[in-house]
Amino acid sequence: MSTAAPAWAQGISTANLGGIAPIAVAVGAGCFAVLAMTVVRTMLKEGRTDRRRANEQIAGLRALVDDYENLIAGNREITIVWSQEAGVPPRLLGQTSAILPAGRPPEAVLDFYAWLSGADASRLARLVEDLRVRGEAFHASFPYGEGRLVKVNGWITGGGAALRLRPGPVAGEPKTAIGGDSGLEGLRAILQLQANPGFVRDAKGRLIYANGAYHALAASLGKSGNDAQPAELLDAGTLQAHLERCRDGNEPVLLELDFGKMGRFELTEFTFGGLGAGYLRPLVQPVAAAPVAPGLSHIAGIIDALATPIAIFSAGRELVQFNQAYANLWNFAPGFLTPGLDERAVLDKLRTEGMLPNQVDYHTWRAKHLESYSRKAPFEAEPWHLPDGRTIKVISAPAGPDGGVIYVFEDLTERLELESANKAMTNVQRETINALSEAVAVFGTNGRLTLCNPRLSALWKLPMNELGNNPHIDQIADVSGRAIPQDGSKIWRDLKRGIIDLNPTRTDQAGRIDRSDGRLLDYAITRLPDGQTMMTFLDVTESASYSKVLKERNDALVAADRLKDAFVENVSYELRSPLTNIIGFADLLAAAEGDGLTERQRAYIDYIRASSVTLGVLIDNILDLASVDAGIAELNPEPLDVVSLIEKARAGIAATFPAGSGEPPNLVVDLPTDMPVLIADGTRLVQVLYNLLSNAARFSPSGGEIRLSVNHRGERVLFIIEDEGPGLTDEMKSAILTRLDSPHPGRQRGAGLALSIVRTFVNLHGGTISAEQREPRGSRIVVNLPRDCSLAGVAE
Repeated sequence: MSTAAPAWAQGISTANLGGIAPIAVAVGAGCFAVLAMTVVRTMLKEGRTDRRRANEQIAGLRALVDDYENLIAGNREITIVWSQEAGVPPRLLGQTSAILPAGRPPEAVLDFYAWLSGADASRLARLVEDLRVRGEAFHASFPYGEGRLVKVNGWITGGGAALRLRPGPVAGEPKTAIGGDSGLEGLRAILQLQANPGFVRDAKGRLIYANGAYHALAASLGKSGNDAQPAELLDAGTLQAHLERCRDGNEPVLLELDFGKMGRFELTEFTFGGLGAGYLRPLVQPVAAAPVAPGLSHIAGIIDALATPIAIFSAGRELVQFNQAYANLWNFAPGFLTPGLDERAVLDKLRTEGMLPNQVDYHTWRAKHLESYSRKAPFEAEPWHLPDGRTIKVISAPAGPDGGVIYVFEDLTERLELESANKAMTNVQRETINALSEAVAVFGTNGRLTLCNPRLSALWKLPMNELGNNPHIDQIADVSGRAIPQDGSKIWRDLKRGIIDLNPTRTDQAGRIDRSDGRLLDYAITRLPDGQTMMTFLDVTESASYSKVLKERNDALVAADRLKDAFVENVSYELRSPLTNIIGFADLLAAAEGDGLTERQRAYIDYIRASSVTLGVLIDNILDLASVDAGIAELNPEPLDVVSLIEKARAGIAATFPAGSGEPPNLVVDLPTDMPVLIADGTRLVQVLYNLLSNAARFSPSGGEIRLSVNHRGERVLFIIEDEGPGLTDEMKSAILTRLDSPHPGRQRGAGLALSIVRTFVNLHGGTISAEQREPRGSRIVVNLPRDCSLAGVAE
């Protein structure tokens, strides 16, 4: 038996194999055909189901459009809609008989000349043309008929345009659009077809009809009502304000309502004269109605009250729960976020509106973001840097044992801006402290250094790299003791008392440290508002040395000034006595009669007399300067004759330059005949004129012309002295009388003291003095005095 088995098997495999293969192929092909037919039938069935659903949706939409068109067509307002497709006639909605005369077809409303005056029709035609061609919306009003007014509004709708004609009543005629039983029945018929809650009000604002959706919403809110008297959803205050808005105009009135768990609705209400109608459109589906994943029911009522944006998605990436903060964060349109919305659709929406980080490969980034569904622990992704400048932190965590993700978002923009501003301010403060010449050290309440600048290390020879980041003040004292062995450690130990003093009534300290190495340091200890202590050190060694030197020099100058005053006082009086004797004996010799003196001797006597006079003038000038410096110089103003002043000055010049001393200067006086009386100190003015004329004579060549001109301009008197001297350089022009104060050789020596007296006396009279160059040579000095110098007082 065992030997026959292989032969049997071999017989089957070789002899019968050719007959079995075709059967197997046929059976396989039949199974595949049955399977393929089943799949095709299934696909066809699903296709027919989808087409049926689509047709039902299209039919529902068409029915809704028809309902809206019927609602508009029953209104006295006329709406004209132009399509963007060429050749398509405009659609007319509304009762054209409200505008057109009786017997006119509805299309006649497009002929503006048929119901408007010529000018108004042309204007409306231009407005409509601009609307359709340029897309310019408009609002206008036109008179028509017998005392009626039509309001015309034009706007763009997609690729087309729309025009609304709103006829007004005749003056004194009540505003009626629809009313009575027929109007109410028409509104009832329309509202019964609406899926949204709808209602009708009477002229007093009371509800007289509501459809089934309205009654269902009222019941869910716990408000009872019936068909005869529907329940009012608005409270008394809101209702009164809403009705007043409805009565104010013909425009639809919109009002957003929040019904808590039932969600938010937009109320739209129209006023039709004696009646009004409205409906409520849901804005966002109620969150509480959404299915909550197991394990999340205990937090479903909490996240909506949080200000942190939170969104919960199920394991199938479907939106389960979110709060208003999440919708506000991304500025989603009302009604977009609905339970069951796929997170990929949310991300795509955000990408379309530019609310996601810019990515080269968006799909790869999205796939990486969706890996949060497979994580078992909370995960914080990299912050999202949005195109609008915001930075969002995203944290994902598992939603529960059945999968899903909880997203927590945080807007970091403001915090990052504050951190950046704080960092920038800290850097500026640090750079400012580092740039200070003072050494700055800030210590905490624990005595550790929290902030310092490089100047501290340089001033106290502290190796900060060895001390660490926050050394204690004791460490600084030890290191300073090694750098300055004599008193470094002791100084810091003394300063420590002002740093670690926690007494709230303590005051700031300041002082000077005289170190053993010769450095002088001014220090200040200031308590900061946060409890820390700031200490500053300023090296004043050099400035203290400068102050000492300046004090010594100032003391020396004061002593020298006192010696000068004593010298001037003593010498002036000591010189005057012998000078008087010299002048007296010279006058006696000059007055001697006979031939006892030769011509040469008489010339010598004239030189002695002239030099004595000059020396007397110099002594008087010295005494005058001393009195001015002492502040005791006073003027004695009196009416003066200018001619006599000039003659006295001329006599002084004649005495200073006697006939035997060479060719005398040629003094030319130019004096007007109507010269007013000058009120001044005559003695001082004679000194001024004498010193200026003698100075001009010294700088002029022998026998040169010196011109003295006197002018008066209003309340000012001008004395002008012109000479033929060498003139003024550019440097001399920049400083008045600089050239004249400078010493010169020969005949020009000694002019500085005289001109100092001139400036002093002119200033005492309240006047000014100036010098300028003459062309081609010479100089001009101008003394400008007030006509009444008694008003000037003592100027210096």
